[in-house]
Amino acid sequence: MTLSLDPIDEELIRQLQRDGRRPYTQLAKEVGLSEAAVRQRVQRLLESGVMQVVAVTDPLSLGLARQAMVGIRVQGDARAVADRLSELDEVVYVVLTAGPVDLLAEVVAAGDDDLLRVLNDAIRSIPGVTYTETSIYLSLRKQTYQWGTR
Repeated sequence: MTLSLDPIDEELIRQLQRDGRRPYTQLAKEVGLSEAAVRQRVQRLLESGVMQVVAVTDPLSLGLARQAMVGIRVQGDARAVADRLSELDEVVYVVLTAGPVDLLAEVVAAGDDDLLRVLNDAIRSIPGVTYTETSIYLSLRKQTYQWGTR
């Protein structure tokens, strides 16, 4: 079931994307509703899965100095491989693609040794994985979660 969003829902999402800790009282002032009505709308958006409010961390400040995007070719069911990748703690993003690779997986690791362990011992050992191509991040220039409700 798709949740229908009205302009107030869209503005609530925009405001929470800027700062997910904004109090309901401030949100209510922004959209012109009562605090109770805003609380109810935000809860509906959360329960429906339209949005989630999470803490986004900086991997470098947590001692995770190596980030990489791994392109993966698969023989057989790419969905099964994606599910296995999703179980790995070091894999923070998995997407099925149409293109030269079947899957993209973003990996965050403490360093090169950990990245090698994840690639060699975990990802390449998943049944169906036939090829990996790793692009190591040298410098992250933009990472945003503020694409709104377009």
